[in-house]
Amino acid sequence: MHSEHKAWSEAELEAALRSQHQRYHHLHPFHVRMNHGDLTPEEVRRWVANRFYYQKSIPLKDAAILSNCPILAVRRQWLDRIIDHDGRSEGEGGIEAWLKLGEAVGLSPQELLDEQHVIPGVRFAVDAYVNFCRTRPWIEAVAASLTELFGPDAIRVRLVALEQHYPWIDPAGFDYFRKRLEQAPRDARYALDLVLKYCRNRESQERAVQALAFKCDLLWSQLEAIARGDTRNNS
Repeated sequence: MHSEHKAWSEAELEAALRSQHQRYHHLHPFHVRMNHGDLTPEEVRRWVANRFYYQKSIPLKDAAILSNCPILAVRRQWLDRIIDHDGRSEGEGGIEAWLKLGEAVGLSPQELLDEQHVIPGVRFAVDAYVNFCRTRPWIEAVAASLTELFGPDAIRVRLVALEQHYPWIDPAGFDYFRKRLEQAPRDARYALDLVLKYCRNRESQERAVQALAFKCDLLWSQLEAIARGDTRNNS
């Protein structure tokens, strides 16, 4: 921390946050292989099953942010994120959409819900993210969520690749990605505005950038575990 240094302007802080794009997991070799159509069905299923553990944990981290945030207006707005993933009733929301993706690649909803295929490294990374949001100041957890700044471009490329290179997957399973193309830019803009508004001194600004770097590293570690698979029984 360099709290004695002059605070960045909003433009400088936003630039520092956006520079973390170079750490985002769209550059990971696994995603590169996915976009080139080089994944086997087994690898696709492993990715879907393990990413589901991340997906179903997102409302938990958002609830943690809510519980730590003292600002009513922010809590009201942030609540929409939980609804987006959990839905208001059966069959709604991002988690249900990811279950449909699972079915489209040949995984039953119960397999995903029972965490039958979750790799230890993925569980560790995702749990670390939820714990970060529970234990760090709410605005740092908001900053960590700013990987959503980078998500839409990656999703667009992924959606085209899945439809083009993996014809064995039922396209109905891609609804989650189509919906996130609408939700993620909205969510990212609101979260970015919060960070720019509430991180006013250099120390809080640097912590916000570090939080986003942590999240990028976490996503990379998660994908690294998925790429390797569960090696416990392969020695």
